[in-house]
Amino acid sequence: MTLNYIRSNRQAIFEEWVQRLKEQSDETVSNVILDQNFSTTSTELINLAILKISGSTEEYTTRLEDFSDKIVRLGWPLRFVVNTLDVFGDLVYEGMEKDGLVDSKNQVKVMHDINHWMKAMISEIINDYTSTWERTISNQKMALQELSAPLIPVFDGITVMPLVGTIDTDRAKQIMENLLQGAVKHRSEVVLIDITGVPVVDTMVAHHIIQAAGAVRLIGATCMIVGIRSEIAQTIVSLGIDLSRVITKNTLKSGVEAALEITNCKIVPLEVKK
Repeated sequence: MTLNYIRSNRQAIFEEWVQRLKEQSDETVSNVILDQNFSTTSTELINLAILKISGSTEEYTTRLEDFSDKIVRLGWPLRFVVNTLDVFGDLVYEGMEKDGLVDSKNQVKVMHDINHWMKAMISEIINDYTSTWERTISNQKMALQELSAPLIPVFDGITVMPLVGTIDTDRAKQIMENLLQGAVKHRSEVVLIDITGVPVVDTMVAHHIIQAAGAVRLIGATCMIVGIRSEIAQTIVSLGIDLSRVITKNTLKSGVEAALEITNCKIVPLEVKK
């Protein structure tokens, strides 16, 4: 009975559903969700409910996974998704009651049936949503780790590692690992660590950078720290950090020029034939 009612009145349910969600949601949710992709996605949610009630387990499971992936990509908050299902269940019951499909004899059964599949759907969506979210976060973390400390070959035997942002202990380990692996892979003679984009160099950051430079020396390459701005230089001096064993340059350009000298190379202008 519930399934037939939803199928027969899905458009009316949908329109009332959207209106009620707009009334209950704050302006941010309304702008971000209700006005963008909501029509298509909410239709998918209604179809999911129909599949759930009808007992189409295999198709329901497949579509549920696709739906969870989609709402995570769209940025739908989990609380909003749960609320939409609660509202949908209320509308179905109220509509059936209004049409005379619910009376004192079957009221308890109708309420039980609706609550049963609603709770099951909410539980399944929460599980799929959290799994998708965790997988997304894990993939993003891996991507950020790969991008956080890239080693870029610029000339034969010369590579550059540009660092941007704050350096913490975890990132320092990633820098060290990428630096050593990349230096070996590219057969680097000179490695330049560019700290132009590092906003603050404190004792811990300097310690990690010095450690990285020392590790590079152990594999037979020369390490150079470039991009030392005047304020960074003042901080290093005030902290008493010893960089005497490390070659330093104020810009990446001067660092590359020095690296070319170390590798017995130089850049010369082309002669233009007249």
